[in-house]
Amino acid sequence: MPGSKILASAHYVPSDVVTNDDLAQIIDTNDAWIQSHTGIKTRHISLQGENTSDLATQAAKLALAQAHMKPEDIDLIIVTTFTPDGLAPSTAALVQRNLEAKNAWAYDIMTACAGFVFGLSTADKFLRSGSYKNALVIAAEVNSKMMDFSDRTSTVFFGDGAGAVVMTADAHGNGVVAGEKMHTIGNPDVVHSGRIAPLTQLSPDNYPKMDAFAQIGHDVFDEVTELIPDHIYSFLETKSLKPSDVDYFIPHQANLRLIEYIANALNEPIDKFSTNIIRNGNTSSAGIAIGFDELRQSVDLNGKRVLLTGFGAGFTYGSILLEF
Repeated sequence: MPGSKILASAHYVPSDVVTNDDLAQIIDTNDAWIQSHTGIKTRHISLQGENTSDLATQAAKLALAQAHMKPEDIDLIIVTTFTPDGLAPSTAALVQRNLEAKNAWAYDIMTACAGFVFGLSTADKFLRSGSYKNALVIAAEVNSKMMDFSDRTSTVFFGDGAGAVVMTADAHGNGVVAGEKMHTIGNPDVVHSGRIAPLTQLSPDNYPKMDAFAQIGHDVFDEVTELIPDHIYSFLETKSLKPSDVDYFIPHQANLRLIEYIANALNEPIDKFSTNIIRNGNTSSAGIAIGFDELRQSVDLNGKRVLLTGFGAGFTYGSILLEF
């Protein structure tokens, strides 16, 4: 049977670390409030001119090195981001140029915080088709450039970063994609970013204006707590598994309190869950990719099951099960 598996992974974060006390210098907030409500202590912010394609390129280079592959070995590049360099060219196309991946074609997926899971799912289908051998899936976000730094309810959550994996067409061995389940519920108000209003009249003064990221925090929390534990239970049931059969969970790094809630709802210990949000903040689609790479670097995954669960973007969610 055709299939796909993950060969290698890597991640990259900007060098500038911003603490809660740093934010308190420009926003009416404090370290105690941020930690109690979000669990976040620090985040990496791109302050050296690095855009999303730059972070993605760095993560991709590191992943290729881990896989002992050259850019020309890659057939497909997918970048998941909702903070692209621009609408055109795609961030993936810029990464392809940076890598000189001359045999690949490239495009973006914009499903925000669920992006990396959707990207893995998409690459898996291309690799299973038999037409492609190797793919790069990269989740990269420069959330900071989309923030309204007068909005303390959103700004304190977010950081910048990127994670990448190399996937290959193979149904056997470590890192096999063993199953998935995806959902979308359109809701334009709970989370939105980068809206551009249509014209109401022709005028030489017309110029596109983009809005900053915004979210209704309590609505996001309610959606996640209502949907995600049941989603995980029902997905695992389709594989004749229970949460206790999963060795590691890597959920979207939205909020440490949400991750704790999910762990409790699944009756699983928090030490089975990635919590890189404490150091990196909410890096949107990159959080799961970073968490996966950190897990691979820290433990022997041979014989283990890893569940990746993304959610967000008002409202998109899904899970992928990896077996090693």
